[in-house]
Amino acid sequence: MQGAAGRKGAVAVVGFKYYHNNNKTAPSILAEGNSMNHDVIISCAVTGDDTKVTKSPHCAVTPEQIAATAVAAAQAGAAVVHIHVREPETGAFSMETKHYREVVKRIRESKVDVIVNLTCGMGGYIVVGDHGLKGTPGPGSDFVSQEDRMRHVIDLCHEGLYRPDIATLDCGSLNFGDGNRAYVSTPNYLRQGAAIAKDLGVKPELEVFDTGNLWFVKQMVKEGLLATPSLIQLCMGIPYGVPADVGHLLAMVNALPENCNWGSFAISRMQMPWVAQSIMLGGNVRVGLEDNLYLSKGVYASNAQLVEKARTIIEAMGARVLSAAQARERLQLH
Repeated sequence: MQGAAGRKGAVAVVGFKYYHNNNKTAPSILAEGNSMNHDVIISCAVTGDDTKVTKSPHCAVTPEQIAATAVAAAQAGAAVVHIHVREPETGAFSMETKHYREVVKRIRESKVDVIVNLTCGMGGYIVVGDHGLKGTPGPGSDFVSQEDRMRHVIDLCHEGLYRPDIATLDCGSLNFGDGNRAYVSTPNYLRQGAAIAKDLGVKPELEVFDTGNLWFVKQMVKEGLLATPSLIQLCMGIPYGVPADVGHLLAMVNALPENCNWGSFAISRMQMPWVAQSIMLGGNVRVGLEDNLYLSKGVYASNAQLVEKARTIIEAMGARVLSAAQARERLQLH
């Protein structure tokens, strides 16, 4: 006679099969039961904008340091480096074109082949007052137009020398942490961002922080705002977006638009488990100090070390790590 655990397992398998057979948004690769990604692109998010990152001795602050850690990550196996910049004197986040220019210049001059992905996520934060419009926007707000969020990308593309390959679009609004801080990215701002990226010839990486964000990505695809294959990053575990658990990731993978390249990551201690989880569901991976500071408990990591650890996991699973040239072909970057 089958025990309770066995019955639960059987029900789970039946439910899983039923879901895939009847969910019309599920990618065919999952329906065929052959979902693992055997050719993996590693992205490395080298510094981010959070001041907490600066407590790590490996946190890059100056353009020279940011470029150097990006190059080291590429040499360790990252095909893509995701870049934020900081004010060299204070370590605070920055939106200054001059800092992005210097970082990209140094990366290009290193002669190390790597895909450069510049954030356009800054400029979306609003801190609201406890009494409505009184005190709003509060200290810590940096809210600007979509064009200003992408100003550095626009400038570099128009200059022509150090244009990026990819620029991010944060695909929805969410409460950011426990206080009164929110990130605001409205549908029309995103439509503007997609149009700017298309005009510049830069591929947008669509950063998805919750299920509704992915819904709007599909709407932009429907409206013809995004060239295929689209590039989607599923960002897990950031309070208060989508939680970092397998069920939520599976649901989002099953809702992906057709003809897309996707990856996912989770923050903090879930960063390395998520490398394996993303690959198993057919995705690419992201690691780096923006999302996690530690190699192991109490041991600060460098970006290169995190990439090396991810590479070890990928290769232990029988997959291979794609080079920048191979990733460029896969993502159709021209």
